[in-house]
Amino acid sequence: MRKIDLPFAADTLFYTFSAWLLSLCVLRYYRVSFPLAAGAAVLLALGIGTLAALFLYARREKRVLTKKARAARDALLLHLALEKGERVRAALLEAFRADGSEAHCEGDCLKRDGEIAVPLYTMQPLSADAAAALLREYGKEPFTLWCNDLTPEAEKLLFSFGKKTKKGDETYALFERTGTTPSPLICGELPRRTARTKFRAAFSKRNARPYFISGALLLVMSLFTFFPVYYLLSGGILLSCAVCVRFFGYSA
Repeated sequence: MRKIDLPFAADTLFYTFSAWLLSLCVLRYYRVSFPLAAGAAVLLALGIGTLAALFLYARREKRVLTKKARAARDALLLHLALEKGERVRAALLEAFRADGSEAHCEGDCLKRDGEIAVPLYTMQPLSADAAAALLREYGKEPFTLWCNDLTPEAEKLLFSFGKKTKKGDETYALFERTGTTPSPLICGELPRRTARTKFRAAFSKRNARPYFISGALLLVMSLFTFFPVYYLLSGGILLSCAVCVRFFGYSA
């Protein structure tokens, strides 16, 4: 029996109930009888909930790396960017051999299956200028660039000269597959609060709860007041904000 995905089920119920409540209040505002409004709201909510479930399922299936794996990947790539060049080459040499490739070093040159492998891990995506420098250094000799990431211009330049590139995900997959991840990692255990993490915290899915409670209360009040427009509009906006944050926000 397949294990129930509780976060997926909770999200689907959240969107379905939000659609039902908003639909019910809008229909009641237009003086639709309560039984008819409730039934129509159920049908609308089921349709929206089904679409939301399909979208959520497709999005979850596309995620290649889990949250834990992404953290491990980022820690590995940071280590490679901070580590000395000879140690990076030694780590890749071990991983290549463990992966069944014929690899060896000739001075500062690392070769895998007769082709040069160029490790160049940087904190920022590799620029077109850095890619041009590699082309000047190696000329027409074929090589594969191993890096964290590179700009679209750099990738296009290398591709136009027939050079191969292996980015961060492929580096992580190699070390993970062969079980040769360096240990300990430089700064591997240090928490880093960057602008990205602050942005993720601001748009965390946990923030959907206060929006939802406030919006739901306003919508319910619109059913019992003589002037429901304010409550309906403000409640609908807050409920929509809750759905957007829950749907597109970041997991805590």
